[in-house]
Amino acid sequence: MLAAMPDSAPSPLSAGGLSPRAGGDACPGTLRLHRADDGALARVRIPGGVLNPDQADALRAAAERFGDGELHLTSRGNVQLRGLGTECGGELADLLTAAGLLPSAAHERARNIVASPLAGLDGSPSLGPWLAELDALVCGSAAAATLSGRFLFALDDGRGDVDALGADVTLIAEGRSETALLRIGAADEVFRVPAAEAPRAALLAAEEFLRAARDSGAWRVKDLPDDVRSELARTIGSAAGPAVHRPRPRTATPPAPGPHGSAITAGVPLGRLTPAQWRLLTETARRYGGELRLAPWRGIVIPVKGPFGAGRDEAAEALRTLSGSGLITAPDSPWTGVGACIGHPGCAKSLSDVRAEAGAAVGPPGRLPVYWSGCERRCGHPHGEWIDVVVTPDGHRISHVRGERRDPPTTVRNDPAALAAAVAEARA
Repeated sequence: MLAAMPDSAPSPLSAGGLSPRAGGDACPGTLRLHRADDGALARVRIPGGVLNPDQADALRAAAERFGDGELHLTSRGNVQLRGLGTECGGELADLLTAAGLLPSAAHERARNIVASPLAGLDGSPSLGPWLAELDALVCGSAAAATLSGRFLFALDDGRGDVDALGADVTLIAEGRSETALLRIGAADEVFRVPAAEAPRAALLAAEEFLRAARDSGAWRVKDLPDDVRSELARTIGSAAGPAVHRPRPRTATPPAPGPHGSAITAGVPLGRLTPAQWRLLTETARRYGGELRLAPWRGIVIPVKGPFGAGRDEAAEALRTLSGSGLITAPDSPWTGVGACIGHPGCAKSLSDVRAEAGAAVGPPGRLPVYWSGCERRCGHPHGEWIDVVVTPDGHRISHVRGERRDPPTTVRNDPAALAAAVAEARA
């Protein structure tokens, strides 16, 4: 089955000169800092969003020692450190390496793996073995080091939450069966592979993508020309198991804040955590389960292996404590479903302070999530169905996005009250 695929692909940069992609991938990492208006920015990849308390402590120490002290969650369950000094790179790398957060300097931007954050905690299959093996395989592949910082793997426990994110390579658990599903890009056809071989199948699919992308300059599967993408699917399908029709979910449905099985979940307003909030989350994880999971919708899941099993009272008390720190612990929070890019003054391209504007416009939670962007790039926007608020020179443009479709927009000009009312109406 998978034996028809080579064990390791050579780097596309090592055979016949430079790829047309060379030099164009500006995604920041830990070793490649990005210059922003508020200082340098580091993006620390956290495969599956999984951190132990010591690693969480190391991230907080890095933010306080080198940056503005805050920790910013991304739409891929990673952590960004902002306001960094431009000369801190070496010390930052040493601190994160010692914490086990930088296992391979060559692969640090390729470790883009999201995973269903409630996997194994509410009756769904655990993804821990897949996650550990895939990360090790990526870090051990010379070819994988050349993947773009945009290329994304997803491990879905079968509920569809991260399958909906449009990853380049997705593995989907099939309950407790001995098989898994492999999706390439957004294709409706998936391939059945042995569950024990699923991480290796995912890596080989990524390496096959690199071969296919050599001449096109594509960073991601969706960027490939249609004929190349079709040929890529045929090549992978010939080595994998039978094809199965399973359309990709169009909208990710995050779990509501609160208790879920043997876990509690909390949202993070605008994805920004103060040192005190981060310390509280770390202490909670250390007390109850020894693990934090960063969700790709800028939330936190804390697995519970200890006292919560005795009843709901302790879980409720933990949630009250998190709520008191400003985190989202109930679905009726006005911050539920509200997101924004960094905006002004952190980003020179932003036309306004969209985080402040989002805060001024919060009200009763709406049916749909809303995302505020300071410019047309829409950095970090959600997937599926959502309300898009973009600042333009003519005002705030509001539109309803449904996957690849977008309703005709409305524009609100220089009227905060009218803007808040228009956003609330669109979300409802």
